[in-house]
Amino acid sequence: MGAPEGTLVLAATPIGDSRDASPRLLDELAGAGVVAAEDTRRLRRLTDRLGVSVTGEVVSYHEHNEASRTPELVERIAAGDRVLLVTDAGMPSVSDPGYRLVSACVEADLRVTCVPGPSAVLMSLAVSGLPVDRFCFEGFLPRKAGERGSVLAELAQEPRTMVFFEAPHRVAQTLAAMAQAFGPDRPGAVCRELTKTYEEVRRGGLGELADWAQDGVKGEITIVVQGRDASAGPTHGEVDVIPEILARTAAGERLKDVCRQIAGRTGLSARDLYEAAVAAR
Repeated sequence: MGAPEGTLVLAATPIGDSRDASPRLLDELAGAGVVAAEDTRRLRRLTDRLGVSVTGEVVSYHEHNEASRTPELVERIAAGDRVLLVTDAGMPSVSDPGYRLVSACVEADLRVTCVPGPSAVLMSLAVSGLPVDRFCFEGFLPRKAGERGSVLAELAQEPRTMVFFEAPHRVAQTLAAMAQAFGPDRPGAVCRELTKTYEEVRRGGLGELADWAQDGVKGEITIVVQGRDASAGPTHGEVDVIPEILARTAAGERLKDVCRQIAGRTGLSARDLYEAAVAAR
């Protein structure tokens, strides 16, 4: 009989309600040779609530030790161990540690599998009331206002529904920046404390949501924003710079050159600026 095949198992953990843990997650926790956890203390609290005993070795695996621990775990998997990777909530590698280890296992031609389960991304999409036939996950936006504004300016043209994670103390600033980049009437939803006791989904235009968030928002936050309607007119950001474009071209500058310069400064699309300026003439 040959040696057991080593495997990396990515396992989704509850995002709030521990009753969402799957029977497969319990089996993997009890039977894995190694459990790599983003926070070993939180893992212990989860297993206590689930009434399951971890018999394998428990090691930490988080953003500060990913680089050093990945080769060690790859060696364990190559030697035949079943390594279970769990993060604090949701699916490993989705805005959480995991991608580096998966990539290393794929490179080493080692087996990688997954225990599906709770996902803040999918749940927020499902309850948002926004189109979900096509969507994209954007994770956390940059913390600095300028960088965040540039990213949002690029996303102003995105036709798919967008999902973002955000820290509670930055929700008001982020929603205000989204209203500036996408327009205050762009539909959105703020999903708070999903699956928990105080779960709340607030829906409305981004301007309205930004005003609501000024009083403070607590808990784990996911923001969902509808994509741009292909038949819509210029975006809010484009409207802001069209007067400048028209003034500069009236003074003799070439339209293409002006649009290219402003696109480089704002992150907007030069082509869309050109088309909006032509339509506004």
